[in-house]
Amino acid sequence: MTTPFYGPDYSELQQFDPEIADVLVDELERIRGGLQLIASENMSSPSVITALGSTLTNKYAEGYPGRRYYGGCEVVDVAENLAIERCKALFDADHANVQPHSGASANQAVYGAFMKPGETLLAMALPMGGHLTHGTKVSFSGKWFDAVHYGVDKETENIDYDEVERLAKEHRPKVICAGGSAIPRLIDFEFFRNLADEVGAIFWVDAAHFIGLVAGKAIPSPVPYADVVTFTTHKVLRGPRSGALVCREEHAKALDKAVFPMMQGGPQMHTVAAKAVNFKECASPEYADYAKQVIANAQQLATSLGDKGIRPTTGGTDTHLSLHDLQGIGVTGAEAEERADAAGIVLNKNAIPFDPQKPNVASGIRVGAPCVTTQGMGTEEMKTIAELIHTAITEGDGTREHPAAVKVRGEVTDLVTRFPAYPHSAQV
Repeated sequence: MTTPFYGPDYSELQQFDPEIADVLVDELERIRGGLQLIASENMSSPSVITALGSTLTNKYAEGYPGRRYYGGCEVVDVAENLAIERCKALFDADHANVQPHSGASANQAVYGAFMKPGETLLAMALPMGGHLTHGTKVSFSGKWFDAVHYGVDKETENIDYDEVERLAKEHRPKVICAGGSAIPRLIDFEFFRNLADEVGAIFWVDAAHFIGLVAGKAIPSPVPYADVVTFTTHKVLRGPRSGALVCREEHAKALDKAVFPMMQGGPQMHTVAAKAVNFKECASPEYADYAKQVIANAQQLATSLGDKGIRPTTGGTDTHLSLHDLQGIGVTGAEAEERADAAGIVLNKNAIPFDPQKPNVASGIRVGAPCVTTQGMGTEEMKTIAELIHTAITEGDGTREHPAAVKVRGEVTDLVTRFPAYPHSAQV
């Protein structure tokens, strides 16, 4: 049996709680056995996982380094200070807060620092590529604030900057947000900065999806333009499942107070330590090479799928993900997700701009390159993956027994055997 756990206690867990021990092993085997193309996922390093499984999980550390509400924090203070300084250096930022438990928690802090209930937010609409926490009605952000949403241009399928400008001047929002969960193209941060200045708004960038590409110097950084940048640490960045933010010095006190004590209590110090490890990893030349390869792979995958009639929206991608319109091949996003899964390919259904389908059906799929690039795959493998996706979703029926699914699953197995996930896990 192979362990998915890099700490010293797996055998003890196996004896005490074999059901959960089996879950850990099964998840490793699931990752190893298929192609992981969820754009918001990646594979944290053994070093990150080791920090996550450490005794730092035991320490309650409400407050900030040197200003805690509990004693005994002198050790965890070292971890948080390292994480802060590494984060600031990585993104050339004035200030960093590494305590948010998630991207959504970091986003909450922005609202807490800059907005009062009922004030106006301008952000991208969820069906056009935005995020739940950007004022969607089912989210706290849509319930507490007056959210005005912009979309994309029907021709280019990219952000409609004319609409952004018109809405900003009409509604005079307190905060303008750029970023989302399905935006393949680069964002014009300078445009948003100038507009925010013109209407007297805070400019916030939710960089959760692309911040790892910024860390690797593969795309332009929003940090010089934004008042605050929030992000997750578990996507392209390849860290623990968590969040963080960086901001201008003038906003540091307000944002720190919004993280704690306004929005959350004690930080998860094992996760903070894992972020410190991750930020050090991301400062390496090897990570910069990785970030560039992620984009090259995403672009090749988008092009190859397009050649198969699975049209990439916006005509392609500048980042780690691409969004594809399935209407031309007569398959819904839900059908494609199910058929791909049966063939060992994990991707997600996703709404496309101006989608005629309901969100739980969708007319598109979203595919990402972070995981397969972590495994060492390159552009030639992306061409193969596009072939496999096309076969799975046009010939399969969603069952594992279908001949097309069996065929594709066999080729997927060959591919992931050559490029294994976690190849050096310890044996138990």
